[in-house]
Amino acid sequence: KVPIAPDVKADIIARGTPGFSGADLANLVNEAALFAARANKRLVDMDDFERAKDKVIMGAERRSLVMPEHERKNTAYHEAGHTVVAKLMPRTDPVHKVTIIPRGRALGVTMQLPEQDRYSMDREMLLQNIAVLFGGRIAEEIFMGQMTTGASNDFERATDIARNMVTRWGMSDELGPMIYGENEGEVFLGRSVTVHKNVSETTMQKVDQEIRRIIDQQYALARKIIEDNRDKVETMAKALLEWETLDSDQINDIMEGRPPRPPKPTPAPAQPRDPGSQPAATATAAPQQGA
Repeated sequence: KVPIAPDVKADIIARGTPGFSGADLANLVNEAALFAARANKRLVDMDDFERAKDKVIMGAERRSLVMPEHERKNTAYHEAGHTVVAKLMPRTDPVHKVTIIPRGRALGVTMQLPEQDRYSMDREMLLQNIAVLFGGRIAEEIFMGQMTTGASNDFERATDIARNMVTRWGMSDELGPMIYGENEGEVFLGRSVTVHKNVSETTMQKVDQEIRRIIDQQYALARKIIEDNRDKVETMAKALLEWETLDSDQINDIMEGRPPRPPKPTPAPAQPRDPGSQPAATATAAPQQGA
């Protein structure tokens, strides 16, 4: 029921909305129509869908948040570090967009979209994802000469992946295919889930050492990639500071050594219309359906 522009690509929207139910997708279309209506457009284009998807998944933009310039610069290098490592790792998902516009609790976001449905992940893919997560902190250290709390969630996710690789998924050559801890019990009346350790203290020390080895190995790999591609990180951070958001085409320009193409002009907000005039694209209450 919403008029769609020719540049809308349903496959890209689908890649960016995994697990959405019919009602979630209806909400996405309504949000896109609202963005188009505010800009007085006759058709809902791909940019409107991108903005709607970002809002639904990551929360509304917090443009009212005033960041000191040094924090804004640090965020730009942080996200540029993630992006460059992700682009140079062959088994990671393609980078779709990177932004330093604050959303929710995040000061910046590097968005990667899978090219197809995935039901499991192999060892090499997991290792490379850990390296991508470390790219932000390493860029802060190299280009800003400091460490900030912005990488805390990256470290948490990287450590969880490494721990699961060793203790649950049997992906350690040193410890082999064995489960080294399992959850038992349920949360009931405030009682937390307990973890039953069915291995010795010596073995748990080996588990810790193997997790540390994986973390250190991927950290060193990410650092080498960033040090070998300092020019790309610098160019990407400067482009982020100027334009705040880079799409996949602009990211590819930078990675291939070309000046990034300027972003598409943002339409001005709609001016008040006469009461008798017809509205542009409008959001309608679509029927809510299950998946």
